[in-house]
Amino acid sequence: MSKIQIISDKNSKSLNIKKSFIKTLKKSKLKKPNLIIVIGGDGFMLQTLKKNRNSKKFFYGINSGNYGFLMNKYSSKNLIKNLSKAKMISISPLEMTVSNRNNQIKKHIAINEVSILRQSRQAASLSINYGSKKLIKNLVSDGVLVSTPAGSTAYNLSVHGPILGLNSKKLSISPISAFRPRRWKGKIVSDRLKITIKNFNPKKRPVSAVADNIEVRNAKKIIIRTNKNIKFNLLYDKNRSLQKKIKIEQIRRETS
Repeated sequence: MSKIQIISDKNSKSLNIKKSFIKTLKKSKLKKPNLIIVIGGDGFMLQTLKKNRNSKKFFYGINSGNYGFLMNKYSSKNLIKNLSKAKMISISPLEMTVSNRNNQIKKHIAINEVSILRQSRQAASLSINYGSKKLIKNLVSDGVLVSTPAGSTAYNLSVHGPILGLNSKKLSISPISAFRPRRWKGKIVSDRLKITIKNFNPKKRPVSAVADNIEVRNAKKIIIRTNKNIKFNLLYDKNRSLQKKIKIEQIRRETS
């Protein structure tokens, strides 16, 4: 059985949880193969997953940040019990391929979303294709966002995008402050085909492409697809699975 690895960010709360967990772990007989304990917030979890993208390990997040949607609630009394009964879900990230104004190619993965954002005072002018189909000819806006189900309750929700079921095999395409056409609310599409976004005027209306928190500036063409060759195995407490968290957010939205 492989040794359990514990990774935490540098804030005092995370470090205190790490010390406490190490003591608890030494007293227990818990055996979990290829397990990484991640202590921090959602951003730290995303960063850790990407660093371990080629591993076959399991990730159990403990929240020491603000919201911690991707994480589990810390409980010193029930930590070993929660870990031993944790349920696994596997998610695949988006892969963003960006061609910039100088025809350089950059590739990054995104677990939550890829966002295309204007870089200047000028609104972005974008075309969006889904597979071979023209989804929208010219979107004049602050940008557009493509979200996974796991990320649909994050930035996507704040721009009024739909919340997607974790097993829906769908992606959400949501405009950010659309000016033309004003009434376009976005589109839910299957995760099987690629999404191609082109900037009509890279010089006058520059945009950046952001994969979660990794930015590529002066993007000319962005291709987004689900990379199903990458699987992240996440562990959640039995009664607080990621599916349940997403469902709770859906109910909140419908009743708010």
